[in-house]
Amino acid sequence: MSAIQRLFGRDDKFFDLLDSSANQANQAAELLERYLAENSSEEKATMLGDVNQHRRKHKRVSQEITEQLFKVFVTPIEREDIGALSSALYKITKTVEKIAERLNISPSQLSLQPLGAQVALLKQGTNILVKMVAELRKKHQGELINDSYEQIQAIEGDADRVMNDLLRKLYQDEVDARKVVFLKDIYELLEKGVDRCRDAAAVLFHIVLKNS
Repeated sequence: MSAIQRLFGRDDKFFDLLDSSANQANQAAELLERYLAENSSEEKATMLGDVNQHRRKHKRVSQEITEQLFKVFVTPIEREDIGALSSALYKITKTVEKIAERLNISPSQLSLQPLGAQVALLKQGTNILVKMVAELRKKHQGELINDSYEQIQAIEGDADRVMNDLLRKLYQDEVDARKVVFLKDIYELLEKGVDRCRDAAAVLFHIVLKNS
């Protein structure tokens, strides 16, 4: 039996739940990307509501993971790792929900086009996390997860540079003060979302290191 199999036992339920958790984060990020491309106000409102639904679904998945940890035999350290990964993935969806809530009250006539680069990086991060979590099922996943972790670290660095460029332009242009406050808040939340992806990837990387 592999080290990862010893971590989770022979029950695939944890793999399924963690896959679902990563996918909920990914789908929430995808909704943000679609939101920026959508022109219909009605469709935009629907998408923001869908983000909230994904957060609720993700919360239920996280709760089920917690419940299963009390039913399935694992060592205390291993249980801590599973809980840490579940929590890290849920925080991504929770952050996306906060972004959606802000977008729902955005000032009128405000172009959201500048958010495109950050949202794309967030989506890339969640795409990679879906693949990383799926790799936990495999016996020889160390190298692939290491490569994916490095990719997310690079995305996080790109996100830092994008936000600095956006803030520089925001402060240099003549923009209404309310819009400055709003955009700064959104920029920082999107940056936080990418950071959450990096944090989840770090948990995955450390799980593999400890069980290789």
